[in-house]
Amino acid sequence: MTYIDGFLTPVPSAKRDAYRAHALRGAELFRGLGAVRMVECWGDDVPQGKLTDMQRAVAATADEAVVFSWIAYPDKATRDQANQKLMSGDADVMAALGDIPFDGKRMVFSGFSQLLNIGDPSSIGYLDGYVIPVPQAKHPTYCALARVVDPIFIEHGATWAVENWGDDMMHGEHTDFYRAVAAEDGENIVFSWVAWPDKATRDAGNAKIFADPRFDPGAPAGQPGSMEVPFDGKRMIMGGFTPIIDVQF
Repeated sequence: MTYIDGFLTPVPSAKRDAYRAHALRGAELFRGLGAVRMVECWGDDVPQGKLTDMQRAVAATADEAVVFSWIAYPDKATRDQANQKLMSGDADVMAALGDIPFDGKRMVFSGFSQLLNIGDPSSIGYLDGYVIPVPQAKHPTYCALARVVDPIFIEHGATWAVENWGDDMMHGEHTDFYRAVAAEDGENIVFSWVAWPDKATRDAGNAKIFADPRFDPGAPAGQPGSMEVPFDGKRMIMGGFTPIIDVQF
């Protein structure tokens, strides 16, 4: 099953082109290490939250954008071998990456196993990215929720929906996925996305979804649309992103 390394990265807005060039160099490196796809999405509609948000997740400054990205591998073993090579400090690896146009100490990354993958993954016009704190014990409930909700996104114009469950989670000195959502004891992290043909379709589709009577998490149990939501939505972080690289190997 596909294994995902998910990333949130603070990048100076003025260095968008430099970041894209850096990522393209990295794509060739990752291809050689066994990756099957690499996607980089630039923050476009990334709201600030009261408790948590994408900017705070990476301690972004006012002149920085947030990049939501992932590298897909055919399995965890291939990913582990790739990361071992990357962390070795190999001179050829470092030369392939070149100068890094962002503060790597604030980049957030971890490994995820896929829970759900529906729709057409062939192309991404616009992306909604999510990071969600979910109690480990609520894994089955979250899976059940995703199987109900994600097809509704597809029905209202989304092309692809993917849910990934935290598997190899990193604890950073400055930032990490746990701090990004103020995770509590016993909570795991979901890294997920919904792809759309374009931003206009996304905006119209999201409006339809929240008006859909089948989607009403606040409804009392037993009423149409009611469903158990096994996480604290106030700590979920999300944003709209424009793809700048989508390389499939």
